[in-house]
Amino acid sequence: MVALCWMDLVGDMAPWTKTRKNKWYYFDHRRRQHQCTQPQTGLAEETTQTISSNMASSHCNISPIIPIFVSFLLVVSSVSPVHSSQTDRPANQTFQPGEELEKLKMVRDHLQKINKPALKTIQSPDGDLIDCVLSHHQPAFDHPLLQGQKPLDPPERPTGHNPTGAVSEDYQLWSFSGETCPEGTIPIRRTTEEDVVRASSIQRFGRKARRHVRRDSSSNGHEHAVGYVTGDQYYGAKASINVWAPRVANQYEFSLSQMWVISGSFGDDLNTIEAGWQVSPELYGDNYPRFFTYWTTDAYQATGCYNLLCSGFVQTNSRIAIGAAISPTSSYKGGQFDISLLVWKDPKHGNWWLEFGSGVLVGYWPAFLFTHLRNHASMVQFGGEVVNTRPSGFHTSTQMGSGHFAGEGFGKASYFRNLQVVDWDNSLIPLSNLRVLADHPSCYDIQGGINNVWGNYFYYGGPGRNVRCP
Repeated sequence: MVALCWMDLVGDMAPWTKTRKNKWYYFDHRRRQHQCTQPQTGLAEETTQTISSNMASSHCNISPIIPIFVSFLLVVSSVSPVHSSQTDRPANQTFQPGEELEKLKMVRDHLQKINKPALKTIQSPDGDLIDCVLSHHQPAFDHPLLQGQKPLDPPERPTGHNPTGAVSEDYQLWSFSGETCPEGTIPIRRTTEEDVVRASSIQRFGRKARRHVRRDSSSNGHEHAVGYVTGDQYYGAKASINVWAPRVANQYEFSLSQMWVISGSFGDDLNTIEAGWQVSPELYGDNYPRFFTYWTTDAYQATGCYNLLCSGFVQTNSRIAIGAAISPTSSYKGGQFDISLLVWKDPKHGNWWLEFGSGVLVGYWPAFLFTHLRNHASMVQFGGEVVNTRPSGFHTSTQMGSGHFAGEGFGKASYFRNLQVVDWDNSLIPLSNLRVLADHPSCYDIQGGINNVWGNYFYYGGPGRNVRCP
């Protein structure tokens, strides 16, 4: 369930459900100076279950010798920004109108491929256009192995998972308009010319920039604070993550919090399935936290993409727009808003399904997209990541999570809670060997624990540049 939490005067933590009668919304006033209001409708629902914030926890210790493949993973599994071609353009380059017109034509041709005809278009308060596209016309069905097909019916969910299945809450900005997509369609965030032009090339738009991958986890400017499990066969993972709006210092950096489901040799054949929230000015053109997905089968070289920006992920839900802004968000010493994510492998067909929020199926990654993940995952990873471009020669001030260190705890630091994996029998089980790792702990850190309410959990994040992180 998507829940809001509050901290009372004596330090106890209690959740309550966000209700239609008492909605509250988030806007980034740094970008737009306006407020959205919504009529009060519906019935209020409250839960009064109290959760103690004085968590008697058994903290997970960082192994003194982190396996090499974990460090390697922390580099190659990053969903990195697509660097602008403007950074490579000589300062004295002459404007060539012919070349610019040709590029614009290529951009528009690409937009025709990924922006499908819409039965209806919804204007989001944040400026996005959400197109309602017939489900069998979505980008996934451009794939040769999916052409002429339609989305599959929902699979059997893992044992031990009890979703409500009800979409009773608005947690994306576009839904505040009160408009919905018609039955038989899915909502897709429309890609603009500006979105594509910010990429290094049209071919690489919506994908991770190719680069030589080193085994040093601190290379390439990617920094992490993560929890992970390895050494077994995994058929899915689940977690609840609170959502923040971290400050990102410049267009060429991002801040994200996500789950990775991983298999392969951590070379060119690395397979990953990824989902979470991210702030990426380069990909989206703003600083809103957005729900995103990613996948690759060759260590981010030529396959895969964000969201629905290529043929791959098949969306089945008419209420969730992948790539759209999430609202509300958590606030420091205030309300906490988290989302639940579940990824699991359908035992019958082998496809990997994604659930977001209160048991709402978003869609699936077809099994044929993958090599190693056709069978199972060999690692599951949870946590935060930022890109540090070292502006002006200093560490970036881009924040991870809430922008505060793990030690500040509930209401101040960001968290992952109720971490679970799916076993061979399609059952959700607790983690047995969670390890935590922060590769730049003076900039972003992590603290893990376990208790009866949150199960396996950790706090993570940080401000980036500070007196201990110059």
